[in-house]
This record gives sequence, C-alpha cells and structure tokens, in this order.
Amino acid sequence: MPFDVLLLPGDGIGGEVMGQAEAVIAFLNRTGLTDIRTEADLAGGTAYDRHGHPLGDATLARAQACGTVLFGAVGGEQWDHVPYHLRPEIGFMRLRKEMDLFANLRPAVCPPALAGASSLKPELVDGLDLMIVRELTGGVYFGEPKEIVTQENGRRRAVDTQVYDEDEIERIAYVAFRLAGERQGRLASVEKSNVMKSGLLWRQVVSRMQHDLYPQVELVHLLADNCAMQLVRRPKQFDVILADNLFGDMLSDVAAMAAGSLGMLPSASLGAPDAQGRLAALYEPVHGSAPDIAGKGIANPIAMIASLGMLLRHSMARHDLADALDRAIAAALATGTRTADVAGAGTPVGTTAMGAAIIAALAEELEAA
Repeated sequence: MPFDVLLLPGDGIGGEVMGQAEAVIAFLNRTGLTDIRTEADLAGGTAYDRHGHPLGDATLARAQACGTVLFGAVGGEQWDHVPYHLRPEIGFMRLRKEMDLFANLRPAVCPPALAGASSLKPELVDGLDLMIVRELTGGVYFGEPKEIVTQENGRRRAVDTQVYDEDEIERIAYVAFRLAGERQGRLASVEKSNVMKSGLLWRQVVSRMQHDLYPQVELVHLLADNCAMQLVRRPKQFDVILADNLFGDMLSDVAAMAAGSLGMLPSASLGAPDAQGRLAALYEPVHGSAPDIAGKGIANPIAMIASLGMLLRHSMARHDLADALDRAIAAALATGTRTADVAGAGTPVGTTAMGAAIIAALAEELEAA
C-alpha cells in the first residue's frame, strides 16, 4: 500500500537536509521495498513571507489529513520583528498542538566512530544509547494565562503558567513505560517536585503507574537540575528519561551534545493511534534552522535522515528498514565521511556527499540482508 508523507522543509537549512531525506526515500522506492508518496508545503518563516502566517489553515488541514509529517526546521533572525503570534516557532507549535502530538521521542545515540566528537570524554559516551520521552502539548509552553501586562505602576509583568492534569501525565508516562519495557527496563522520571506542585503531581502519578501497571520497570525519580548534571557526569547510566515539556526540551539538548552534535539526532512526535491503528506523527531533526550556514551546502543531514528512520519504524512498522538505515549511518561515519560539525581533524564533506555516502552504505546493507 502507498504511504503518504507531507514534507515541510521550513527555513534555513531545512530544505537542504530535507533534500537528502527525499533522496533516501527515492532510493527505497526504487528498490521496491517501499512506496512512499510525498507532497510538500510551506511552514515557518517561508510561509509567513508568502502567506502572512507561519502555518496556514490549508497546510494544517493537509497535515491532519495525511497524518504523517516530515519536518525540517523553522526560524531565523529575519523574522524576529514579526508579532509574537506570527513567529515561525508559534506556527510549528500550533501544528504539534492541533495534531495532538503529545509524545516526543528524542534518542541520543553515540556510535563508536563519533566518541571523539563529543565534548565529554570518549569513555563516557562511547556506545551511548538513551531515549528522552518529552510531553509535548502541555506544561508551561501552552498553559494559560500567558501574557505580558502593564501594571498600575507602569512596570510590565510577564506570566507563563505551568499546568498539567492527571490524564496528560498518565498518557505520556504510558509511552515512557512501554519504551522502557522494550529496552533495558529502566526509567528515570524527571520533575521539580521539591518546589513545583505540578512536579509533585507528576511524581505521584508516575509512582502509582509503576506500582500498579509496570512493576517490572525499574523507576527512579530525579529532580531536573540533578538529571542535567548526571547527563554530563555519566550519561550512559540512563535508559529512558521521562520529562515534561520544559525540562524535556532542555535535557534533550544536553543529551544531544553528549552524543556529539545537534546535527546527529532525530526526533519523533507521536499522537494516539486512530481506529485503524495509525498514529498521527511528525518527525524532525533536533537541530534548528542554522541560518548562519544556510545555503552553503555544509549542513549535517544525518538527523534528518535518522528522522526518516524513525518514521519507518514508528509509522510504517518497517523495523527492518529502520535498523538497516541506522547501520548505514554508522557505517558511513566509520569510513571517516563526516560533515564539519563532527569531522574533528578530518576533512569534512558537504551535505550532498554525506547523504550519498549513507545511501551507498544502505545499498550494501540491503544487499547483504
């Protein structure tokens, strides 16, 4: 059966790295192993420039109808002047919210070939393989009131509201517990229950679920600041980390740098399955739009290609192809083919050459299978 995917390259390097994901899709389609049909649309700053809005209603409707989105990146200083509600990032957040993509999966993996690219000692990150599960549609990013108001004394006051109800915590915790059960059976739940009521409820709900439903999963609770320290101190102690929207956002970037580069790491944002069992899903690299290198052909496409790998795994249930793509990325890196962000003392290659090396390695993986 054909599988439809909406491509939203976005801004900056988004289009450049998306091109390499499209090249992998074209290769897989040529092999006959997939029949992925793609269509493209605008989102972010490019959509604002064209239509006056970072996510048009028609684009949102296409995303919801398709159900599976491969996303690039949004933002750039050229849009810093636009009204807050029209910022590129706000359009992206609307897409996540309207598609009800509440579970963000952010793996941090460091293959042996890249252990030296991390800012941490190689022995701390060699073989790193952890997953951060971030709640994505609640918390302080979406809580109301959210405003800047002028007080009677003329001074301004800003308010962001952290809100979680029990149902929101339960549904993201289900995802984290299931993933932990499929991996090493260890889950670290992160909050600030010492100073935040939302954190206290978070800890209570996760504890109850472990006791009642997942006694086989080893659960530890960590305060968010301690977890950040532990990710730098000894990242391989973690298997699955569960966090709310704000803390998950921060901790996933810490984990990304432990793995070597933001350009290496993909993510998946998943909703609940529909009546036919199909997930609403959006896949994107963790990195931003990197406007300083946009158009230079030097961006690392690995996070984008690995995001396609997550699409193969979670939306298409093609674990065989996802595993082969993961191995192909590692094999290409092992030959010394690397973009500037992870090249170290070696000679870096450009975006297209990195993508071509991965496709060549993927061809060898599939031929050997």
